[in-house]
Amino acid sequence: MMEPGILFSPTGIKQLGLRNRLAVAPMTRVSATEDGHATERMARYYRRFAEGGFGLVITEGMYTDQAYSQGYLFQPGISSAEQAESWRPVVDAVHAAGGKIVAQLMHAGALAQGNRFRGHTAGPSAVQPKGEQMKFYRGSGPYPVPREMRQEDIEEAAAGFAHSAQRAMDAGFDGVEIHGANGYLLDQFLTRHTNLREDQWGGNTENRIRLHTLVLGAVREALGHRAPVGIRISQAKVNDFSHKWAGEEDDARIVFSALAAAGADYIHVTEFEAWKPAFGTDGPSLLELARRYAPGVALIANGSLHESCRGAEAIAAGADLVAMGRSALANPGLPALLSGGAALAAFDSGLLSPIADIKDIEIGGQGKETPSR
Repeated sequence: MMEPGILFSPTGIKQLGLRNRLAVAPMTRVSATEDGHATERMARYYRRFAEGGFGLVITEGMYTDQAYSQGYLFQPGISSAEQAESWRPVVDAVHAAGGKIVAQLMHAGALAQGNRFRGHTAGPSAVQPKGEQMKFYRGSGPYPVPREMRQEDIEEAAAGFAHSAQRAMDAGFDGVEIHGANGYLLDQFLTRHTNLREDQWGGNTENRIRLHTLVLGAVREALGHRAPVGIRISQAKVNDFSHKWAGEEDDARIVFSALAAAGADYIHVTEFEAWKPAFGTDGPSLLELARRYAPGVALIANGSLHESCRGAEAIAAGADLVAMGRSALANPGLPALLSGGAALAAFDSGLLSPIADIKDIEIGGQGKETPSR
């Protein structure tokens, strides 16, 4: 059994040194300008996590192109040099407080519910997503049926990730994370019921994980080894919380070994409760399966790990870092609280309603801000 103090020991991902093993998980906050620029308000929001002692901050998902990637109105982008430059004050604020910051790159695919560049959505197949659009991200009603992506659409999406990764480096980020989880585009290709293709992108799991590896390869080629490249993986989706991989451990073997072979420096594994069996009522967790099948890759664990004992157990199970989401929102100074044995504040869901944007109480200010350009 690991001692809770392990969470506060220095670590690193490749050349990126981190002061501890506590990270802020990516959380969509739809607080950018209408044209996707980061704001001073966002800089203050992200800075507070670094001031609170987190070693690593992972941004909310940024859209990567000006075609089909934008998922939400007022979502930040990194699809242009101007958008990337607007992130520089955010990066500088986190660095000034002693933290490191990674840019999460995201393509919403068929789950897009607010895209100013297109009037329709696109995904692996013309399959209507489950559930309904999220109201706290300004959506309403069922998701539309997406258009099936052509080969050139797939290549354009991969290129968007690569170009955005380069822009992130130009803006001073310490690394990039590819969003391959939670039901967004890459995960749509991985999922059987949303990917009905009969070409090289569909069918067996080896084909359905191919977009993840294509994007990883494109980003790695763009960045070389200047900065860590990670990828986020989940079973559950924002519109399908109970989803499990049909192939169970065999799918986990294929997925994690493919990501390792494609050059991922870290894999960010997220489950609702990260310590629970990945499949059924017994057996290894998804984190443990990632460690088994991607032995040389750093792992970030996410999923209700805010108690220090749970976090230490995740490190013992193979994680290198533990990422906090809702608990970080409720406790931006969580590292100091945990190290001092203090009680954590409970998460208040009202923070994300009626819209999940950044609230004044989170940044100690009032009103909207101008873009950080």
